[in-house]
Amino acid sequence: MMRATLFEFRNRFWFIGAVFGAGFSIPRGADNVAAIAIARAAGFQPDSHAFDIAVRSMFAFGALLAIACGALRTWASAYLTSNVIHDHAIRSETIVADGPYRRVRNPLYLALILLATGFALLAGPIGAVVIVLGIVIIVARLIGREEAELAKERGAQFEAFCNVVPRIVPAVFPRLPASGAKPKWGQAFLGELFIWGFACGLTAFVITLDATWILGFSIAGFAAYFIQLWFARKRKA
Repeated sequence: MMRATLFEFRNRFWFIGAVFGAGFSIPRGADNVAAIAIARAAGFQPDSHAFDIAVRSMFAFGALLAIACGALRTWASAYLTSNVIHDHAIRSETIVADGPYRRVRNPLYLALILLATGFALLAGPIGAVVIVLGIVIIVARLIGREEAELAKERGAQFEAFCNVVPRIVPAVFPRLPASGAKPKWGQAFLGELFIWGFACGLTAFVITLDATWILGFSIAGFAAYFIQLWFARKRKA
């Protein structure tokens, strides 16, 4: 499996942001956004009530994906902790097998794919492909790097974990028994505020069709992320 370099891993936030930026920078063309292009391709007639409902439904689906991303990342962070999730270094000292990790090995990256798919509906058709495909490639490379480090450090323990829990497509039922670890929900929610900002912005857009809500909530989310990162680095210093 392809692996990210250490430079890519340490700067994954910026690589992910660059993919979203590139996708939304591509001219949208006559179809305007991917959701409209999909509605046209499905045979809905522009300017019809059914067309408007179809487009709005796709925007709502995108918002649900963003909410699912926030919920999944918060669930994962409650067991792994935000400090580990946002650390620039690869953390391979232990294997977490509680919460969503009982069903899927990489819930954080699965959540990122959900977010990318939801927001891609607002980009142009070509931009949407760039966003989803770009994020999938980045996720595959990051997983390759992390799992290679875990295999090296944890050996047979990680191999046994991989034999039971799927990499990215979650199992319907838990593949491992709960260990009894207590989730830390407060720090998890605070650590994922920037993701919840995107989810809230997209939800507000669905209700109002005003894109400034996305911009406002996204800025607030980024501010929360960098404030949290500053505090985390200060605690480590």
